Amino acid sequence: MTPAREGPVVTLDGPAGSGKSTTAREVARRLGFRHLDSGALYRAVTFALLEAGVPEEEWPALTEAEFRALRVTVTPDGEALRVHLGDRALGPELRTTQVTALASPLARIPAARSALLDLQRQAGERGRLVADGRDMGTVVFPDAEVKVFLVADLRERARRRLLEQGVAEPGGGDIDAEAARIAERDERDAGRAVSPLRRPDDAVDLDTTRMGFEEQVRAVVELVRARARP
Repeated sequence: MTPAREGPVVTLDGPAGSGKSTTAREVARRLGFRHLDSGALYRAVTFALLEAGVPEEEWPALTEAEFRALRVTVTPDGEALRVHLGDRALGPELRTTQVTALASPLARIPAARSALLDLQRQAGERGRLVADGRDMGTVVFPDAEVKVFLVADLRERARRRLLEQGVAEPGGGDIDAEAARIAERDERDAGRAVSPLRRPDDAVDLDTTRMGFEEQVRAVVELVRARARP
């Protein structure tokens, strides 16, 4: 029997650089919910494959059972969710240049997505969860009580990504190059056969282009409090 939810599930979907992860993390903190970073799971699987020495060209042929056998798990830790590989908690390993470059191609592999689907849903069984990604409100939690779709201007998303990468004052040329990379990823994410990026039909749109971080966090928190009783 599925356990009763103790509170709502909130999903934040949107394209790269729209502010999903940072916003979701702070929204969860303010509401006293747990935060599920779906991207961290795909990074963890990527890291596990690299550590196991599985050649990248063999990844698309792996079965769902083989992906599950990597022993990537999500473990509740107070108000947080920790990603583990076996008994080891993962952290900075998930943000290396190599893992970042390979996580997106891995996320397009159907068997990998299937292997992680149950894991994500288990994290939300009792509710009180804020989940961010590209298919949280459409595939993983289609019955979520609150769904938000974040968007932002392409160049603003590029600027934010560069800031995240440690570029103190992104210039026009850097922004143009990063915008081109993000646009290419948007096209891949929207066009993939399995769990493509798309707006949930019942989502609330939030354009963060001209919003400060505090403003967008407050907008989501107020929406959750208005639509669901935490």
